[in-house]
Amino acid sequence: MSSAPMGAAITGGTTAAREHVMTVRDAHKTYEGRGVPVHALRGVDLDIDTGSFTCLIGPSGHGKSTLLHLLGGLDRPSSGSVTVLGEHIERMSDAQLARFRAHRIGFVFQFFNLLKGLTVAENVQLAMSFAGASAREQRSRTDELLASVGLSAKRDARANELSGGQMQRVAIARALANDPEVLLLDEPTGNLDSASESEVLGILDGLHAEGRTIVMVTHSLEIAARAERIVEVHDGRVLA
Repeated sequence: MSSAPMGAAITGGTTAAREHVMTVRDAHKTYEGRGVPVHALRGVDLDIDTGSFTCLIGPSGHGKSTLLHLLGGLDRPSSGSVTVLGEHIERMSDAQLARFRAHRIGFVFQFFNLLKGLTVAENVQLAMSFAGASAREQRSRTDELLASVGLSAKRDARANELSGGQMQRVAIARALANDPEVLLLDEPTGNLDSASESEVLGILDGLHAEGRTIVMVTHSLEIAARAERIVEVHDGRVLA
């Protein structure tokens, strides 16, 4: 994989033969903050290629996570369009969007978002139960995923008994539970020590090598350099 220097934001495809799996056009996002509008995104245009590994970088509070949330249908643009896997997700009802996310997009967050009273296996299976998988499918897929992130031995441990790195690996397994085409990550190594960070990044490298589309928010240029593409977000805009 090749990296791009900071400031060399790329808004088109890196490989001509690739198709766009995600397309954002003239996206604005405005929030009301104590009666004063807060412009989180200001007319963003962005293409994400199928099978690419893209990092969104930039200062805190400048719109990286907001853009990621629009790509994943966790939020809607105030205006503009967001097309994911050929679907205009900003036009979907809440129920349609929930089904779309459950089956086609995987999410990994900085603070893991695991249910700590459940076991490792139960956390992964829960994502599949929402998508309607049978109990047999859930068990088989969970065993496969936990083996892939090196946590088979922790299958029956409670999530609150794990280290930060282990919790994030469970979160990745959960994100992959329904075999999504796209994996979105918001500062997935932000709360990890260097050894755990290396383990998580190694898993992401492997997923990208398999052809998974990955979009990750990070503050670290060192981490961003592992990606094919770096997109810098500043003051709610993608710099070009």
